[in-house]
Amino acid sequence: MHSSSDRITYMKLAAVTMIWGGTFVAGRFLSGALDPLLAASLRFVLASLALLGFMGLARIPLSRPSLGQMGQLAVLGFFGIFFYNLCFFYGLQYVNASRASLIVALNPAVIGLASWWLFKERLGASKIVGIAVCLAGAATVIVSRNPQVLNAGANAWRGDVLIFGCVAGWGVYSLFSRGLNQSLGPLQTVTWSILLGTLMLILATLGTGHFSLEAVVRLHLPQALSLMYLGVLGSALAYIGYYDGIRRIGATRSGVFIALNPLTAVICGALLLDEQLTLPMLIGGAAILLGIYLCNKPLAPARAKGI
Repeated sequence: MHSSSDRITYMKLAAVTMIWGGTFVAGRFLSGALDPLLAASLRFVLASLALLGFMGLARIPLSRPSLGQMGQLAVLGFFGIFFYNLCFFYGLQYVNASRASLIVALNPAVIGLASWWLFKERLGASKIVGIAVCLAGAATVIVSRNPQVLNAGANAWRGDVLIFGCVAGWGVYSLFSRGLNQSLGPLQTVTWSILLGTLMLILATLGTGHFSLEAVVRLHLPQALSLMYLGVLGSALAYIGYYDGIRRIGATRSGVFIALNPLTAVICGALLLDEQLTLPMLIGGAAILLGIYLCNKPLAPARAKGI
């Protein structure tokens, strides 16, 4: 049987991916209002302030990483914050949120294969089937929600390539946090990687002349709230929950929860926007849940033997 701490980890990861399900809608909402570089910078300035504010209130001092750790944190900041968000905001200028989430649903497969290839993590039959079922379920949910998702515009390939850049950046951010997660802990690792990634975004925004105070002042309330959602919930809070999950159950088993993103988007659409829930969506949702169960199942027999 799974331990209660595992169950709490699963619940946390489910909550994290539910928050992330809304980031595509919020990102798409902002993509017309703000320059992509500026939007990404503001998102992570808010995330940095939220993290530092939380640590201040909780009286947790910011750790002082060694030079080697700082180098690793800079790599995480570059791929997980800087590179990922450039791909995310520029990609959403070419493709809609549904198509983007379909590509991002490849994350569990990419993380699982990279873990096997780079770290020799064992990919049992149950994990492979689980990842495949998750992918099929996510594709079913997204395509049935928006059948036009496969009808690409003239420049959609650019968006596809950019959103796949998100998958690659996130793979690096998930897999190369192992040592830091153990030595510094999830909160310090996330905070430092976000601070360094935010600095990169700010320098790039200023260096390319994309900073515009007027554009920020012109934001309407829904757009400002979208930015707050992306920064505080979608970044600061969710990143800590995700890294904590990786520390506890590993990158492959945590990464598979990302398949819940499209399901969350569909449920939010039904609850908030009166969008229709169809039978294929429900079947796809059930497949996602089955895939997550299969990917996380192998520990049960192993533990039972040890009792």
